[in-house]
Amino acid sequence: MVRTTETSTDQTEEMNADCLFCKIVAGEIRTEMVAESDTAVAFRDINPKAPVHVLVVPRSHHADVSALAGADPQALADVIGLADQVASDLADGQYRLICNVGPKAGQTIFHAHAHVLAGTQLSGF
Repeated sequence: MVRTTETSTDQTEEMNADCLFCKIVAGEIRTEMVAESDTAVAFRDINPKAPVHVLVVPRSHHADVSALAGADPQALADVIGLADQVASDLADGQYRLICNVGPKAGQTIFHAHAHVLAGTQLSGF
């Protein structure tokens, strides 16, 4: 995975040439897309933690979901709506939605995204 040192106060531009997820959104890197909307795309995680593990990514670049919420709350709502659609389409509609904000929370790609985990009984926190 690509690691950067950006934080939530960094880049909030339309696209970032060095960002893995921006390259996926632009079609420069192929991946297994499972859903898309005008503002977001959803694709399978390359290192799944559940039978259904999909990343939902806004098309615009924001370092994390906090930056996305501040800059474009509707885009964040669209990410969550697409996550719900993915869980309904690929599982039974029950899912865990995880957004890591910052490296201490486990964020390794600094483009806002949500993990949709579903398809099995998930252990608790």
